[in-house]
Amino acid sequence: MRELKTLCRQNIWALSLKRNTEKAPSQHKEIIALDKNENPYNKPFNTYPDSYQEELRQKVADVKGISKDNIILSNGSNEAIDRIIRTFCEPHIDHIVTLSPSYDMYTYCAEINGVDYKSITLNSEFQTTADELLNACEENTKLIFICSPNTPSGNIINPEVIEQVLHSFEGIVIIDEAYIDFANHPSFLRILHQNPNLIILQTMSHAWASAAIRLGMTFASESIIDLLHTICMPYSLNILTQKHALEALNDPFETDKRVKLIKQERNRMMQAFLDLPCCEKVFPTETNFFLAKMKKAEDIYNYLIQHRIKVYDCKNLEQCDNCLRITIGTKTDNGALLAALRSYQ
Repeated sequence: MRELKTLCRQNIWALSLKRNTEKAPSQHKEIIALDKNENPYNKPFNTYPDSYQEELRQKVADVKGISKDNIILSNGSNEAIDRIIRTFCEPHIDHIVTLSPSYDMYTYCAEINGVDYKSITLNSEFQTTADELLNACEENTKLIFICSPNTPSGNIINPEVIEQVLHSFEGIVIIDEAYIDFANHPSFLRILHQNPNLIILQTMSHAWASAAIRLGMTFASESIIDLLHTICMPYSLNILTQKHALEALNDPFETDKRVKLIKQERNRMMQAFLDLPCCEKVFPTETNFFLAKMKKAEDIYNYLIQHRIKVYDCKNLEQCDNCLRITIGTKTDNGALLAALRSYQ
C-alpha cells in the first residue's frame, strides 16, 4: 500500500491535520451548554446530536467485535461511498475500478465528483479474477470497489480473489458487505487489522430491517477513519436514527431470527421458481434476494405490475438479459407473487 498521505487528496490531508488537533468533546450531561444557540425547551429534541456518536459507535463495536476507533457512521452506505471518493480521488485526475453488474452508486458517486471509472464485466457465473481487477488499474487508480455479496447476482465474490487484490493493490480496496448477514461466508472484518488498505461497508437496512433510518457503518484503520471524519458535516446523524439503531442493536437475537426466516423463505421461493414454466434458471445467492432468468422477462415484469407486484427488471445490466431480481418478502407477499406467475401464460 502506498503511503496514506499520497493516496489522500492533498487539501483533505491538510484539513485533517487542522481538525484532528481537536479531540472529540467529552459528552458530560451535567455541563450547562450555552455555546450552540440551542433552544432550552422541547427536550430531548432541542439539542444537537453527538457529532461523534460515541454511544452508538460503542454499541456497534460491541456487536461487531471491533474497536469503535475503527468505525465511522453515515446516513446510509451511499453517503459513505461518496465520502470515500471525495476523500481520496482528485476530480478529473484519479479514478476507480468497479465490477459490472454491481451496485450502481459507486459509478454514480464517481460521476458526481468528476472521477473517472473502469468497470470489469463479471463472467457468466458473476465472478472475476485478481488479474482482471489489477490489470484495469492505472497509475492514478486510487480505489477498487467490490460488492460481496454482490447485487443483483446475490453471490459472494471469490474471497481468494479479494485477498489477492488486497495484497497486490497499492491503493484502497472497499468491500461492500451490505448483505453479509445473510451469507454463509464470514465478513472480512476478521482481517481488517491485517490490511491497512481495507475499508468495509455494512448497513442497518437489510438484515437489521431498518432501511428507514438510513444508517451505514464504515470500518477501516484508525488513520482512514480520521480522514473520513474530516469531511463529515457536524451533527450529521440525527438523534432519531441513533436512538432506533441503539434499540435494534440491543436485540441482535431478533435480527438473527429474522435472517433465519428470510433464508428459509428464500430457499422455498427459489425452488418454487425453478418449477415455473416461465423460469429458465435461478442463480445461487447469499442475500435476501435472488436472480432468476426468465422467458421474456420484460413481459413478465409488466404483467406483474398489472397485478400490483413490483420486482426488479435487470434488462439494462450486463450478463442479466431476461433476468429479474426477486426480494424475499413475507409469506403472504411471496405467495401472491407465485400465484400470479403460476397464472401467467
